[in-house]
Amino acid sequence: MTREKPKNLWLSRWGFILAATGSAVGLGNIWKFPYITGEYGGGAFVLMYLACILAIGIPVMMTEIALGRRGRGSPIDAIARVVRENNGNPLWRGVGLMAMLAGFMILCFYVVVDGWAFAYTWKMLSGALVASSVDSLAQVFEGHNANPWQLGGWSVLVSLLTLWIVGKGVQAGVERAFRWMMPGLAVMLLVLVGYAWTSGSFRQGFDFLFTFDATKLTGEALLAALGHAFFTLSLASGAILTYGSYLPDGQSIARTTFVVAIADTCVALLAGLAIFPVIFANGMSPSAGPGLIFMSLPLAFQQMPMGTLFGVLFFAMVSVAALTSAISMIEAVVAYLNEKYGVSRGRAALASGAVLLVISLLAMLSFNVGAEWKLFGTTLFDGLDYLTSRWMMPLGGILMVILAGYCLRPEIMRNELGLGAAGYALWLFMVRYVSPVLILMVFLNALGWLSFDPIARWYWIVGAIGVLALVGELLAPRVRMELVRG
Repeated sequence: MTREKPKNLWLSRWGFILAATGSAVGLGNIWKFPYITGEYGGGAFVLMYLACILAIGIPVMMTEIALGRRGRGSPIDAIARVVRENNGNPLWRGVGLMAMLAGFMILCFYVVVDGWAFAYTWKMLSGALVASSVDSLAQVFEGHNANPWQLGGWSVLVSLLTLWIVGKGVQAGVERAFRWMMPGLAVMLLVLVGYAWTSGSFRQGFDFLFTFDATKLTGEALLAALGHAFFTLSLASGAILTYGSYLPDGQSIARTTFVVAIADTCVALLAGLAIFPVIFANGMSPSAGPGLIFMSLPLAFQQMPMGTLFGVLFFAMVSVAALTSAISMIEAVVAYLNEKYGVSRGRAALASGAVLLVISLLAMLSFNVGAEWKLFGTTLFDGLDYLTSRWMMPLGGILMVILAGYCLRPEIMRNELGLGAAGYALWLFMVRYVSPVLILMVFLNALGWLSFDPIARWYWIVGAIGVLALVGELLAPRVRMELVRG
């Protein structure tokens, strides 16, 4: 089969790295990672998270990039072309459709959350976050969400910025935006870490993040680490697969993936180093949950020297990080309309943006006038979150690795990945045996079907030993076969 000629390419490998890192670096790193690290005890959780990045994040990201570059198109078209090259069932293109829809549906409620960061940048600058307690700031947060004009206005601003950048094209819009946004985010983050250094509690924050305590290694913490490792890299949401389709031939997928994963992890850890010392310096709890950056941190900043300045810098950084993720989530839809129907990038952005604005504004109303509007017992905002994070993304991830690891001819992925025999055998082992099992655990846990109580834990230990023994028996002949073929 003749390879599809790419219509768009990154100007360099660093264009892809910046874009993929921008997709991965979002509220998950700067908002969620610090507070779940606080909830699960610090260093032990960080260690489990790093192990999960190696077990899930890197193998699945390599798979998505390879499928995207091989198919040279939107998630639907890329997978359809790869499957056609393999003479496979065309229904596999549904995996691409699910990934693309998942990313777009996430964006429909993500712009509301991103709007919080933009709004808080202004509130910090204008003095609207001056308060005497966390409870007072909780009232500010609730008041912001209760006003549909205010909440909706910031959501629309985020949407329009996202559409404007994506509509300008891959190189002139997306890549150029990432070339200044990502270095700018890194500079702001390093400045904030430097500020945390002066807080007087930097050592306490550092020890909290990196001191290992074996008693914190719980089943719940492992599942949280697995879930965050999967979602933080924007896997199975169409973004990485689409960005991979713009990666020039000859660029190492393995090296590029490791750079993105390392950069994403470094941002998460630096965010912790920027946040926890400030929290500890003001006698607050690191396990404050989702309110950590919207309630606890604003109060902590105003109690420290030059706190307003660095508070503005912090929320500006969160805004940039969230915007880079928003760009990646809509790129797949714009690419699909552009490639499939010949619609210009600008018009594709307008068309998808119109749908985005309608759904996102309806999701925004879940916090105020539409709080009582329920479908299947949940609001639209919560429903979009539930459907994408608990069903579509885990299922898409499992199907993606099954397609690449079991259904495609070995030479397709081996040639695209460009790995040596040993490297390919290791990747194959991960996507066939390790990643699917771990993603399945994330899936079952999200649905509430996993238990790690003291009694059930023994069943998991016995079961894990049995699975490892079975995999060992199955793996040896397969690895030898792949090494010979390599």
